[in-house]
Amino acid sequence: MAKALFHKMQRVYVKPVGTWALVERVIPHWVKDVQEPLRVTYDVGLGRDFQAAELVSEAAMDKRDVDELDSEERIGQENWRVLRMKSKWQAGETRSAHPHPGTFPVVVTDPQDWGGWRVPGAEYDRDPSRIEHQARLIAAAPDMLRLIKSLADTASEQSDEMPVEIIPDLKRCSSILRQIYDISEDTAAVAAE
Repeated sequence: MAKALFHKMQRVYVKPVGTWALVERVIPHWVKDVQEPLRVTYDVGLGRDFQAAELVSEAAMDKRDVDELDSEERIGQENWRVLRMKSKWQAGETRSAHPHPGTFPVVVTDPQDWGGWRVPGAEYDRDPSRIEHQARLIAAAPDMLRLIKSLADTASEQSDEMPVEIIPDLKRCSSILRQIYDISEDTAAVAAE
């Protein structure tokens, strides 16, 4: 689920256009029977709606130049989502056991609704519930990454004040972050092959 990162009348830098603008409208995109918006876009008066990853707040701009925005910040602002694509390999009526007959999930990781994760039709037919679960899990990954990073940062800043019961979980958060950000392990595995 998406949360608004910017508010109305906030001054933001629009990266694709290369100019400053004011957020005129915050536009949540709702889905029936879901409590929170699926994604949030922003109208800044430049002819189209922009995703949060395309905007930078004034406070962030004070810290560094636009070209120096690190990839970690961009990943933290991403909004991955599950879209339903019409099934080309069979009609919806033929598989009523599927959770969403006639469609399959696609996780898009790009603001223009392309790029990301897709599954072959045969694999979806083998276990549709498992594939639906994977799609939701992948779409939630950026939010989970932000949560884990926040927990690890809090633990490192307040290590003496943490309850003993949650220390193993906090160590696990640090381990997961090392797996995500340590690219030396990936290059070592490729070199071994």
